[in-house]
Amino acid sequence: MNKLFKLRENNTTVSTEIVAGLTTFFAMSYILFVAPNILGTTGMPRQAIFLATIIASVVSTLIMAFFANVPYVLAPGLGLATFFAYTVVLQLGFTWQQGLALVFLCGVIDVLITVTKIRQLIIQAIPPVLQHAIGGGIGLFVAYIGLKNAGFIKFIVDKAGITSINGVPYHPAATHYAGGVHAFVANSSATPALVNFNHAAPLVALVGLLIMVVLLMWNVKGAILIGIIATTIIGIPFGVTNLHVAAGASLGTAFHQLGSTMGAAFGAQGMGALWSHPGRLLLAVMTIFAFSLSDIFDAIGTFIGTGMRSGIFTTTDHQALDQGTGMNNKMGRALIADAAGSIIAAIFGTSNVETFVESASGIGAGGRTGLTSLTAAVMFALSSLLAPVVAIVPDAATAPALIVVGVMMMASFANIKWADLEDAIPAFFAAGFMALCYSIAYGIAAGFIFYIFVKLAKRKVKEIHPMMWICTALFILNFIVLAIIE
Repeated sequence: MNKLFKLRENNTTVSTEIVAGLTTFFAMSYILFVAPNILGTTGMPRQAIFLATIIASVVSTLIMAFFANVPYVLAPGLGLATFFAYTVVLQLGFTWQQGLALVFLCGVIDVLITVTKIRQLIIQAIPPVLQHAIGGGIGLFVAYIGLKNAGFIKFIVDKAGITSINGVPYHPAATHYAGGVHAFVANSSATPALVNFNHAAPLVALVGLLIMVVLLMWNVKGAILIGIIATTIIGIPFGVTNLHVAAGASLGTAFHQLGSTMGAAFGAQGMGALWSHPGRLLLAVMTIFAFSLSDIFDAIGTFIGTGMRSGIFTTTDHQALDQGTGMNNKMGRALIADAAGSIIAAIFGTSNVETFVESASGIGAGGRTGLTSLTAAVMFALSSLLAPVVAIVPDAATAPALIVVGVMMMASFANIKWADLEDAIPAFFAAGFMALCYSIAYGIAAGFIFYIFVKLAKRKVKEIHPMMWICTALFILNFIVLAIIE
């Protein structure tokens, strides 16, 4: 172990690394329960998602451990899983198979730009204010999803505000709909409001949220996972947790369902159908761009924010990253491991893998090498035995986790100079549009567009990177295409 992971060179021990790996695992293991609930809204089998999440986490983390030898753990990211389900599939209309194909292409592109200087151009193009706004905006979006899934919010609209029912323009005279009403769209007159908490699910979710907050304030390791488990148990007598669904769930069932997602990205309904509609070609390209942008900056932010302070990455590693020297340094290899994870995720059937910021908890416990990652990977593998448990975890138990994780992600807002409108305006539109428009991609687009508009108004055209002009033009073209095809 000492020779394989260079423990003495990194001033650490086997026991310290194992404890650090366990700490990181319990800090981020909530994703095993949350990811199936989020991605399951697309129609994907949840037991398959559970196994795919484990496999992608184990394989990508092992690459991080042995290829980069750093104490970071990877798993399908919460923000990107939300983007996959609620934006790519439910809003933009891609099938989940096509979504997996997009994830695969994103992974391939991320690997390519990591070993070339394209990555350097992208990093230099996005101004720091938008990087911070995107990170915090994703947190706001995730927290908002949690508030909705918890049942804390309701929307009030009268008949004048309804624009369509079942995809057909609404007419007040219509009183009957074939097959019933399965979807309707309202205009901006719809008003959000707080529920009255007279139903079991929101009450159970509220208790779960309070439990998680208390555990986090006490710095309890694995606070989010403990909160999910406790809330699931509390929901049993209230009828929120349905124990009967566990009867049909097993590890064997999970492997059987995995057959429907494994390789689906490359089938006729995945990659084969992705490019069959020319009118959606640009939309697919922009979706891949949104995936890649979020993934790249999440990883870089995590590595720089935790690795530089702890000494895991040196100043030389940071400089090599800026110079785009690919695999010639430890940080470059870590970025390649992060990018390769999305390829693995798409193959087995889950959303983009990313380096979890919760790895900071293991680093705080003394983790300095890949042995920390290896320990966490082993724990993820053992978690496959929990397949029947995943089936019974209700939205009321995972929604509080979304809320608190979203709050944590909003720390990026602290780096924005809100008193300076030159920064505040593009930051607001980038972050605000993510949550209010229910789309990370639209938030990024709004941020880019208003950033350029503000710089033009201030006559600071020279501060706009050429890559920003290209990306913004593509975003505007995307909106034009959407307006035409709708």
